[in-house]
Amino acid sequence: MIVVIEDQDAFDQALADAGDKLVVVEFSASWCGPCNTIAPFFEELSEREENQNIVFLKVDVDDAQDVANFCDIKCMPTFHFYKNGKKMDNFSGSSSEKLEQLLKEHRCSE
Repeated sequence: MIVVIEDQDAFDQALADAGDKLVVVEFSASWCGPCNTIAPFFEELSEREENQNIVFLKVDVDDAQDVANFCDIKCMPTFHFYKNGKKMDNFSGSSSEKLEQLLKEHRCSE
């Protein structure tokens, strides 16, 4: 399941609620072609059994500009990986292979 983040307060609360769980955040926009390309894969990852202890968040940079500015998003899609409220990793682009690789790395480091 993916939780859609509407503003900075919701983002901060989602990170706090996650505790020590891995959090993966997709920053995207509805008009962004590469974002629309990888979105179904991000959804699939969120539904996989092995990822049930991971929190998946989605931020539309147009709807939640405060979050995009706070996280210094320069291009989309961008993915951030958090643990205990701290950013551990990030990457930009629509490579499903790279997204899955980073997810596995951080899931295994739990």
